Amino acid sequence: MALKQVSSNKCFEGLQKVFEHDSAELKCKMKFGIYLPPKAETAKCPVLYWLSGLTCTEQNFITKAAFQQAAAEHGLIVVAPDTSPRGCNIEGEDESWDFGTGAGFYVDATEDPWKTNYRMYSYVKDELPKLINTNFPTDPERMSVFGHSMGGHGALILALKNPGKYKSVSAFAPICNPIQCQWGKKALGGYLGSDVSKWEAYDATQLVKSYPDSNLDILIDQGKDDQFLSAGQLLPDNFIAACTERKIPVVFRLQQAS
Repeated sequence: MALKQVSSNKCFEGLQKVFEHDSAELKCKMKFGIYLPPKAETAKCPVLYWLSGLTCTEQNFITKAAFQQAAAEHGLIVVAPDTSPRGCNIEGEDESWDFGTGAGFYVDATEDPWKTNYRMYSYVKDELPKLINTNFPTDPERMSVFGHSMGGHGALILALKNPGKYKSVSAFAPICNPIQCQWGKKALGGYLGSDVSKWEAYDATQLVKSYPDSNLDILIDQGKDDQFLSAGQLLPDNFIAACTERKIPVVFRLQQAS
């Protein structure tokens, strides 16, 4: 699959690049950011996949997070895809900030008119890693996933639905129990239909209840003063309770004044 380089910038002796490609899964052009540390010039490197939150593009993480220095020091390739298909000309895709464009929710839609393009789960799980492993010096056996808010939800479900695929999963202020919050009900209802049992396949709190073993490192960082925490959109306590019941270790760090 052909990659078109959009940009390349030297950063902490490595390279921060952005590429565009035609996605077979999403039926549109997609962009992703990739940071190649200095070590990638001479050796294969482990890969971290970052999933951003609502309204974001691939630019959000690569321009705001200042992760490149740590990635350079530790020899990590970091891949940051977009959060949804774009320009699909679906009626209503740009009507709201929390559904449609910029809000793919990392699910494979089953409802019209979304099901043809909105397949972010399969894109991040299968198509993107194949593309990255084919074109860059990766160690495919060392792959992990992390993300923020909607992307934290995406990271958690990818790790829980695919035991052994990811070495670790980290999430910053993730949507932990989407079938119980307004964001999740809107997105999952729109993409998957009215059958709530289908939503559970993309809900981390539900998935962890049937996770087959405890061999997964989970880290959640949450700001105590997060407005969406107090509004009941994130619900980390529900996820932690489910992990505790299944004896699956999770490190939860509540950051004061954040």
